[in-house]
Amino acid sequence: MALIALAADKGSPGVTTAAVALAAVWPRRVLLAEADPAGGDLVYRSAAAHGGPLNPNTGMLSIAATARRGLVPDQLWDHVQPLSGGLEVLVGLGIAEQAAGLAGLWPTLGHAFNSLADSPHAAADVIADCGRISGDTPALELFPHAALVLLISRTEPEALARVRDRAAALAGKLHGGPRGAASLGTPMIGVVLIADTGTAGKLASQVNDMLVHAQTGARVVGTIADDPAGADQLAGRRRGRLDKSLLIRSARKVAADLYQQYGAAWAASAQANQAPQAHHAPHAPGQMQGHAGAGA
Repeated sequence: MALIALAADKGSPGVTTAAVALAAVWPRRVLLAEADPAGGDLVYRSAAAHGGPLNPNTGMLSIAATARRGLVPDQLWDHVQPLSGGLEVLVGLGIAEQAAGLAGLWPTLGHAFNSLADSPHAAADVIADCGRISGDTPALELFPHAALVLLISRTEPEALARVRDRAAALAGKLHGGPRGAASLGTPMIGVVLIADTGTAGKLASQVNDMLVHAQTGARVVGTIADDPAGADQLAGRRRGRLDKSLLIRSARKVAADLYQQYGAAWAASAQANQAPQAHHAPHAPGQMQGHAGAGA
C-alpha cells in the first residue's frame, strides 16, 4: 500500500474534490489526510459519523503536539474522524497561520503516512490533499515519502503549461533532474486532468505527449470528469445518485487503473511485514452522498 499525494500548481482545479472522490472509491482501506498548509475544507462542509460537525481540533492540529515527541504510524488513527459515509479523515488545519505548529514536522508526517501501509494492526493507504504547491510550501516535504505525486490540472492552455512546468520542477527536486518516458523516477509524478468526458481521451494523449517531449519526468495517469453536479453531490449541496455521477464513475476508473498498474508493488511491502488481514471493502459512493467535502 502507499501514500498518494495530490496537489495543484495554481488556481482551484479541484484537488479536494478529486481527493475525496478517489478516497470514496479506493479499493482498499484508505485514510484521507487534509495536508494543505493553507487549511482544509471538510470541517466546514462535512458531517461526522455521529451526525454532528467534525471537530476542527482533532486532526492535523492535534497531531502537531504528538509528532514532536515522535510519531508511530498507528498513532495517526487517534486523530482520525469518520464521516457519516464511513470515510476516515484526518481533518486539516483551520487557517494557514496554524501551519506554524507543524514547522519541521512534515517529513515526520510523510514517513508516518507512508509507513501506515506496513502497520500490522490497521494498515491503510493514505491519500493526502496537499492543496496548491509552490516552491516553498512545506507540503513538498511529504513528497519524497510518496509512491505517487498526482498533479491535478484543468485543460485550459495556461493550466497545461503550468502543470508541465511544475512537473519538470518537481522532477528536478525529487529525482535530481528531468527524465524521459523510459526512466520515470520515484516517487512517480502523475497528472490527472479534469476534463469534459467527450474530449478526455484525446486530451490525455496530447498532454502526455507534451509531458514526454518536455522531459518532465511525468505522465498522464487518468482523467476525472469535469462534473459540477457530481461535485455538488459529493459536497452535499445537491441531491442525486452520486454513484451514477460522471465524477464518481471517472474517479473509480482512475483508482482501478492505478491499482492495476502499481497495486502489486504497493502491496508487496505490506504483505512482507504483516499477516493477512480481512479485505476492506471500498466506500460505496452512495454512502458518501451528502457527507463528503469538495472544493479547491
